[in-house]
Amino acid sequence: MTAATIDRALRAVRETAGGGKRRRPTPSVGSPNSASVSEIGLCLDLILRLTPERKHRRIGTGHLKTRWHRPEHYIGELYAKWRILCRWPNPTATARQRRPEKIEQSEVQIKDVLLAPGNGAFFYDDQEAIRSGAIQDGFVYVGAPTTPGYKSIRIPASSLSVGLVLADDTVVWGDMMNVQYSGAGGRDPLFDINQISNLMSRVVVPRLLDVDASRFRDSCTKVLQPVEHQRLPLAIEYGVSQALLRAGAHLRRGTMAEIICGEFDLPMPRRKVPIYCQSGDAREINVDKMILKTVDVLPHGLINSRQKFGVGGRTFMEFVKWVVTRTRQIGRPGYHPVLHFDVYGWIGQEVGLEPQSIADFICRVADTVPGFTLNIECPADFGSTQAQIDNYARIVSILDDRSSSARIVVDERCNTLEDIRLFAEAKAAHLVQIKTPDVGSIADTARAVLLCKANKVGAYVGGSCTETDLSAQASVHVSVATQADMMLAKPGMGVDEAFSIVGNEQNRLLAMLNRRQAQ
Repeated sequence: MTAATIDRALRAVRETAGGGKRRRPTPSVGSPNSASVSEIGLCLDLILRLTPERKHRRIGTGHLKTRWHRPEHYIGELYAKWRILCRWPNPTATARQRRPEKIEQSEVQIKDVLLAPGNGAFFYDDQEAIRSGAIQDGFVYVGAPTTPGYKSIRIPASSLSVGLVLADDTVVWGDMMNVQYSGAGGRDPLFDINQISNLMSRVVVPRLLDVDASRFRDSCTKVLQPVEHQRLPLAIEYGVSQALLRAGAHLRRGTMAEIICGEFDLPMPRRKVPIYCQSGDAREINVDKMILKTVDVLPHGLINSRQKFGVGGRTFMEFVKWVVTRTRQIGRPGYHPVLHFDVYGWIGQEVGLEPQSIADFICRVADTVPGFTLNIECPADFGSTQAQIDNYARIVSILDDRSSSARIVVDERCNTLEDIRLFAEAKAAHLVQIKTPDVGSIADTARAVLLCKANKVGAYVGGSCTETDLSAQASVHVSVATQADMMLAKPGMGVDEAFSIVGNEQNRLLAMLNRRQAQ
């Protein structure tokens, strides 16, 4: 069909479906991609052919009145679907061409905001008390907490869900929480659900009711403005931005990943992002699970005490060698994961805070597992962001000069987007953990990945075991859209649930994106 034919078809269908009133039809059933553009166009053309002019009688100032009785909504929905498909972002087009047309403000107003208390998937832990030698008795730690806000060393993680009620009564959600080691390493204090609820009701909810939710970045900027020159708690930024991202995806009839691509002028992603699992304290059992599931990056290890690290690091080195041996024993032929261990600063505590000594130790560990890439997260804590940057940059330089297979991953003292920028520009890590609840707005997580890439530093979209299924799924979309170097399987400290949530969400997302690209 020619463009003129389509234009005539659209005019006729609009007038017929609306009885001469030019109202915007709203699709209410099915997927906008349940039929191709050409199929719907042909259907429209067929309807016109089946409705000869003699069945119409012109009345008034040119409106048409039809005697062909048919369900009015059917043609309205058909027309709406055709328009959605015609304006759908072309995966091979430029970002400006891909951006969907502007949606009128009246159609996207948030009608109401819901708050629902919830649970995080693990516990909040007092890291300082654990580092100081708190004894573990079963699953609890014995002793008094040392970090402000903690009533005990280990506390069940809480969360708060924010639901945005949209004009069509759809409710989209985001989840607020803090990380496991809240209050440590320059992070926000322990999550206080009452304080967060009060601030949401007084400050954030009124802002949400007055924002255009179809414009993700703009809405985040407006809603998450500081209060009295003080930044909102990062948990609020994180949860509210998730809800706004889901609102944008719903209103533009796409995925959250496509919203990120459109907002940041990114090409449609094609590559899977490697998934990294963490073992928790059940190391041996969970390592076996990871190997059997052929996880890309493993096992974390939770080396967060002197007992687990050992005198001179011997216990840790034996564990590293055991993981490689076990991989060869029960892994599939050709399975060769990246080894990633979080040592919570214990290399520095055991061998001293001299960068040369730390680099020497890391090289010795790497030499015990030749042929494997070895990620060492948080080898030491130097007490401040600037000291961390200066000393990590020296460790990275030493390892690079030796062509070591080991890579430094920064976590502590690298929390916000500004922190990440400083570490990336200083080349103070091979890989930056973008710890999503610590970064705040999920738009800043996307910015952080792109910032790392611009500085040729690896971007690892991490997070915390205290998160929820909703925050984990949103992180997947940002990770895939920005093509991060790896992402954390979360929430929780087990393997099966977190790997299922993140892995399945990624596979579903890529299936949808591949279908778009094939059309």
